[in-house]
Amino acid sequence: RTEEYEMIKKRNVGLAVLFTIITFGIYGIYWFICLTNDSNKVNPEQATASGGLALLFTIISFGIYGFYWNYKLGVKVADGGALYLILSLIGFGWVNYILGQLEINKHAE
Repeated sequence: RTEEYEMIKKRNVGLAVLFTIITFGIYGIYWFICLTNDSNKVNPEQATASGGLALLFTIISFGIYGFYWNYKLGVKVADGGALYLILSLIGFGWVNYILGQLEINKHAE
């Protein structure tokens, strides 16, 4: 275990989904930022923009950056972004949050 992995917080996926639902997506924004930052720590060679910048890029590109983000999340945590990209293209991008967090949690243990 490296020092960077110790900085990654293990999150309960079920609670994260529940909080996202009961806050009408507000917690999902926070989770997006945390996923981005944690995935950059897990695989620094494939690091992308920080969580805040990724959110900004997604907003100003009207969601187009979000497809790239989903692909890169898959590359960073699962060594393959095709599944993550396909899920986001067919409207199941929220599944990527769960898959990504489960992979990140493995590094936080």
